[in-house]
Amino acid sequence: MDIDNILKSIEREDGLSRTLGMEFISTPEPDTLKARMAVDDRNKQPFGFLSGGASLALAENLAGVGSMAACPGKMALGINVHGNHVKAMPYGGTVTAYGKLIHKGHTLHVWSIEVKNNEGELVSSIQVTNYVIDPQKK
Repeated sequence: MDIDNILKSIEREDGLSRTLGMEFISTPEPDTLKARMAVDDRNKQPFGFLSGGASLALAENLAGVGSMAACPGKMALGINVHGNHVKAMPYGGTVTAYGKLIHKGHTLHVWSIEVKNNEGELVSSIQVTNYVIDPQKK
């Protein structure tokens, strides 16, 4: 999935993805996308592990970028995010989110996202539903 045009937009804005240190990565396969995020002071719990909320934010932002790449000219709004955190991710590591668009309707997209650690072990399994609309319908 090619996201170059969307990356230019993200780089111009001070949003959550920049605040938490997310990096989005194009993939050669259609309807897939990746993102990376270092576990650091911006997204850790007081105990020194990746915050579950930061994992959910990574997944929601990844799905949003993916839905906008799949539907150029449209805007994607996350309307449901839920996940299971199955492994702690310590400070200093990097997580990689692997997203796959599993339903592409006219107005609803459903993404399945696996967040993995440096060793490829599952950290979180997350599903995101996006509402896809024309920007002028805000």
